Amino acid sequence: MAVDDVYRQGQTAVQYAYAPNQRKGDTVPNSLMPSTTALGDFQQARRRAAMRELIARLTGHSTDLLSFEDVRQKLKAQVSAKRELHDIPLDAIVGSVGRYSDFTRDFLPRKDSDAMRWAGVRSAIESEAGVPPIEVYKLGNAYFVLDGNHRVSVARETGATHIHAYVTDVQTRVPFVLGDSPDDLIIKAEYAGFLEATDLDQQRPTATLNVTAPGQYSILLEQIEAHREQMARQQSEAVVLPTAAADWYDTVYMPIIAEMRTQGTLHEFPGRSETDLYIWLTQHRNALEQSLGWQVGPKAAISDLASQHGTRNAVARLGGKLLDIVVPDTLEAGPPPGAWRQERGMQAYGEHLVSDLLVAINGEDAGWYALEQALLIARREQARLAGLHVVPNEAGRQSAAVAELRAEFTRRCTAAGVDGGLAIDVGNVTRQICDRARLTDMVVVSLSYPPGTEPFARLRSGFRTLVQRCPRPILAVPCPAIESTRALLPYDGSPKAEEALFAATYLSLSWKLTLHVVTATEEADEHTVSATTLQRAREYLERHGVQASYELAEGPASDAILSAVHTHQSNLIVIGSYGFNPLVEIMLGSSVDQVLRESSVPVLLCR
Repeated sequence: MAVDDVYRQGQTAVQYAYAPNQRKGDTVPNSLMPSTTALGDFQQARRRAAMRELIARLTGHSTDLLSFEDVRQKLKAQVSAKRELHDIPLDAIVGSVGRYSDFTRDFLPRKDSDAMRWAGVRSAIESEAGVPPIEVYKLGNAYFVLDGNHRVSVARETGATHIHAYVTDVQTRVPFVLGDSPDDLIIKAEYAGFLEATDLDQQRPTATLNVTAPGQYSILLEQIEAHREQMARQQSEAVVLPTAAADWYDTVYMPIIAEMRTQGTLHEFPGRSETDLYIWLTQHRNALEQSLGWQVGPKAAISDLASQHGTRNAVARLGGKLLDIVVPDTLEAGPPPGAWRQERGMQAYGEHLVSDLLVAINGEDAGWYALEQALLIARREQARLAGLHVVPNEAGRQSAAVAELRAEFTRRCTAAGVDGGLAIDVGNVTRQICDRARLTDMVVVSLSYPPGTEPFARLRSGFRTLVQRCPRPILAVPCPAIESTRALLPYDGSPKAEEALFAATYLSLSWKLTLHVVTATEEADEHTVSATTLQRAREYLERHGVQASYELAEGPASDAILSAVHTHQSNLIVIGSYGFNPLVEIMLGSSVDQVLRESSVPVLLCR
């Protein structure tokens, strides 16, 4: 390039930077011509830009400025007429209106052809007169250059932190945040489209449905569309999408979010939003219902999602797998006392104890006894009934016997007016019941094969293993269904007896049962301790408004329990399940085992 051409380029650059309103052909002072130092600074900036781009290719991270027009269209932004002069932080400038490809994200120059213009701006900035303010659009807390890209580049190179700018605000339905990446922009574009379709930000101004992955808002739109169709059927008239979206938000979305907040589920999934979890939960719940043939309640689905995929339970899941390999099922200790109530989220007596009830069906008379007893409970608790039948292999699923069993199950549920579904599982009966129980609040099973009297028989007892491992209370049914009116609570003050006390209190209050409490003492010197224990139960029950009768019996606990059942004509026993080391109880026996062997009334085993 000739010297005269360089000089003329320098004049143009300085005219633009220093006096943009100066007439073409006016002379620019030689003191403002680009200096050798300014050109050298440009070359250093170019080298750094080339290094940044090399590193970006190696790491996969973009160094591009954002295109204002791209962002504006994606976020459906509207430019306001308001324009004000402010000092703005240079670090908050993230894009350009027309020259987003000429500079890196930190405004290093990408083109050698910009040398004279860049250097001219540098000289103008260092002159006494300086340069005029730049022009920017503001989205959220980020800025896009309309005019003045070179001035921003030079200002950053000189170490400045702020720059004078004429600022025009741009309004968006979805806020643009400094630091948003191109992937973030894709998500926000989808959110803007979602809001444009549903008007949810206008209908519910406090609603924030943020997600962390693309493609999620189409799932929400499908749900809202289905909700609109349901509303239209119920109202027998057309429903517009914004109206359906507001109703969906109030009656479907927020109740589940509230339950997740109550259970602290978000802490199990760091880096995820509440809307992420809502979408994941609906997919998880649908998959469970399709595999089981049951309706799965939101509380159960939330608890199961956290237990199966949450970070807090990762170690427990690994430990459980190791225990399954090393320790026989019969010797596993099972969940800690009260875990079922904590997962259920019930600490008071103002709501139903059971929302979802699992009943094991084996096709025998005893299995139908269990179903009929479960139907009585389901009606009282307004609960859904989940039936489970386990077959030894896949061929069994399609057998004629299973088809007949399913038809009979459906017939009995329909006759009782109870919402029920039957799942057919393959595998070990005890394991399948324990696995499915986590999705429900209580398990009902027949008491056809109680634990035996000898250690080896107890070791082989599938029923004992079920009671030991099941994560929910179990109602063992030894007879045709009985409408419970009089309950017996054996109470010894142990942690599992405390759970039985909680359940008995609920049943007395909600089912209006008559309650008798018995505490047994086998040794004379234990009489005072037992009396204190019984008094503790009395104080608890009276504090909650339950009137009961009390008995301090002498002799073995199992004898006292069975005698009290006969004397008080109890038709339900509410008792804490096994409380000691499984191996010890297998070897020495348990009063719970004897009660299960000899009881003629249902036994609710609490854990």
